[in-house]
Amino acid sequence: MSSDQTLSMRPPRVAPREDLSVLTPNLHRIVERIVETNDITTLVLEPLDSASMKFRCGQFNMLSAFGVGEIAISMSSAPSEKVLRHSIRDVGAVSHALCQCNVGDLIGVRGPFGSDWLVESASGDGDLDRRDTVVVAGGIGLAPLRGAVEELVRESQRGGGRIFVLVGARDPSQIVFRADLDSWRARGATVSLTVDLATPEWGGRVGLVTTLLADAGFDATNSRAMLCGPEVMMRFTARALVDLGIDPDGILVSLERNMQCGVGWCGHCQLGPFLLCRDGPVVPYAGLVSRLLTQRER
Repeated sequence: MSSDQTLSMRPPRVAPREDLSVLTPNLHRIVERIVETNDITTLVLEPLDSASMKFRCGQFNMLSAFGVGEIAISMSSAPSEKVLRHSIRDVGAVSHALCQCNVGDLIGVRGPFGSDWLVESASGDGDLDRRDTVVVAGGIGLAPLRGAVEELVRESQRGGGRIFVLVGARDPSQIVFRADLDSWRARGATVSLTVDLATPEWGGRVGLVTTLLADAGFDATNSRAMLCGPEVMMRFTARALVDLGIDPDGILVSLERNMQCGVGWCGHCQLGPFLLCRDGPVVPYAGLVSRLLTQRER
């Protein structure tokens, strides 16, 4: 076999990150696969031939299942954890292909894209935020918030504000990140859970996540809030928080509508004047967003 033939059989070199277009996936290998629920899987990734990704809590990546397609998935890791993880619900062709991947498989990653929860890494040297932080999640909506909560809990242990994590799920089997919930509680966070449909072994609260707000214990006059979940949940939760006294300017919501390019070029994620992959997914509830949340996704 000639040297030219040998070279042609070698796999192509993965281009360095700086040589890639924003539309070109960067290869990552799956190093851990965690089954969270019957339809949610977390993939822990490492780059194949590039530096580790730097990102902020609440941002997202475009993940590629080769030969199937690409979807937007928020990162569920904290920057200080030094790993890249995505928690994916099996609801379509691409998400199904990603959830079926095994350790050692390669997927494509583009990003990070979008806005964030405005939470500094716990390893930073900035001033501590001493406000209470109310985190409200519905179902897999806890995934985009997981990294932020981890950073906030670490900050709270250093003297930062109190953390309140309020989680609603369809039923007990759909509660994700149980080990993290226990860890946050053990490290000083207030963690409250509720389900829509109880099972015989469930001894906790039953009802909408908004029922957890009134007696959660946060100081509404000195609080900020972060919401992620179904839009109807965020709409009613945001209104309830305002009624309790939280400034609408201090409420952030995460909106994801049909993101396809990640960079605001294709226009599929438009909501009013916003292109959510560019201007979101994390946006302030106050003002225009509070009205746009009443509009159904098309």
